[in-house]
Amino acid sequence: SDIGRAIANRFAAEGFAVQLAGRHRKDLTRLKKDIEIRYGVTVTAHEFDALNLKTHAGFVKRLPQLPEIAVCVVGLLGDQQESENNYASAGLIFDSNLIGPSSILSVLANQFEARGSGSLIGISSVAGDRGRASNYVYGSAKAGFTAFLSGLRNRLARTGVHVASVLPGFVYTKMTADMELPALLTAKPEEVGEAVLHAYKNKRDIIYVRAIWRWIMLIIKCLPEAIFKRLSL
Repeated sequence: SDIGRAIANRFAAEGFAVQLAGRHRKDLTRLKKDIEIRYGVTVTAHEFDALNLKTHAGFVKRLPQLPEIAVCVVGLLGDQQESENNYASAGLIFDSNLIGPSSILSVLANQFEARGSGSLIGISSVAGDRGRASNYVYGSAKAGFTAFLSGLRNRLARTGVHVASVLPGFVYTKMTADMELPALLTAKPEEVGEAVLHAYKNKRDIIYVRAIWRWIMLIIKCLPEAIFKRLSL
């Protein structure tokens, strides 16, 4: 994804070796070569399907080494109207944003806990802060993932393992290419990469990629339900 690519580049620029994971080997191979040439770091590429849960433990076991930092950038926006009429579409959104990501992070969490160190970073969304009519299927999946990260952080707080939740608002990516986005509220993928690196370096728990989203979502969360129901959000 555009965000995943930006995160990989940002960490490589800091001198980190990178293990790329994704469904499309050709894309991974091209990105691997680009990062190696650009930053001179060691890069490996590994096929990974977040929705194939039974392969997750084996995937982690086969990695050249257990990473010190794992960033989960799995997600699918989907179509709200289609999801309202076709639960298979809604199910794919839940699987892509909650079930798959929580599965692979659970496997990694157990390995990190046994080792006693590491950082797990999940890319969630401000859409999970309160369900809104325009995207409540995606938003509820992200709400579940945010809660999962919160619980995992609480569980691992005394084990030496850091868990961070990164909450972008709008981001200019292929996923949002057909949307008219407000410039003030829309980040570039590179900003998300910077936020992830900041979360790791400073052991931050929750980061809103653009700070304005923290206040926007605070206002939305505080609206009484009677008023909230009348709004088109």
